[in-house]
Amino acid sequence: MLSTAKIASEFSLSASAAKLRLLKKLHCTLRYEKKAWESGAVMVAGVDEVGRGSLFGSVVAAAVILDRGYRIRGLRDSKLLLRERRELLAPRIREHAIAWAVAAVDAARIDQINIYQASRVAMREAVMRLQPAADHLLVDAVKLDCDVSQRAIIHGDALSASIAAASILAKVERDRMMCEWDAVFPEYGLASHKGYCTPQHLAALQQYGPTPLHRQSFAPVWSSPIEQKVFEFDDATIEG
Repeated sequence: MLSTAKIASEFSLSASAAKLRLLKKLHCTLRYEKKAWESGAVMVAGVDEVGRGSLFGSVVAAAVILDRGYRIRGLRDSKLLLRERRELLAPRIREHAIAWAVAAVDAARIDQINIYQASRVAMREAVMRLQPAADHLLVDAVKLDCDVSQRAIIHGDALSASIAAASILAKVERDRMMCEWDAVFPEYGLASHKGYCTPQHLAALQQYGPTPLHRQSFAPVWSSPIEQKVFEFDDATIEG
């Protein structure tokens, strides 16, 4: 399998562009699920997170147990799908999956334990919320702290249908959250970039400083020349 570094070197691409090119070459199938079923597992859950690289808000994870008797066509890594396609697939996944769950870890917790650990916590929480419970996990790239048989798969969201389904649910949920926060902080453009490090977002941080929901441990946030603003929220303004 080609590595991201090798592709970047051969084509003089940025790391992110090289990774995207690599992911497009991979095929999302049920082969990992089938191996787990053949070994005796019954409730095989795919697990993934989104928002790890964002400067704002929660990291969101999802876990999905697909019904082996019902095929949801078009499952792919959420990064490779247009928003409209994700919005179409998400309700299909929720309707036809045996079980699914979503969990989030907020920016304050991310700053306390770091984004890698926060991502693992969110994924573990999503797994623990599954009803019925999973007896085997397919996890995108990491191992979780739980007593469930599991397999970490590099680029799992581009290779495993279950992980891809989880990535879609997590992405749709996090995008929804960002659009809600856009109404509270309209000057930051959250609805368009979803909190990621874009020129528009960096310019807003330079002009307005970070909000309390920005990840203060991330360099573009803590290096902002303007002190963090203090905002007052009413009881209805909470992050889902």
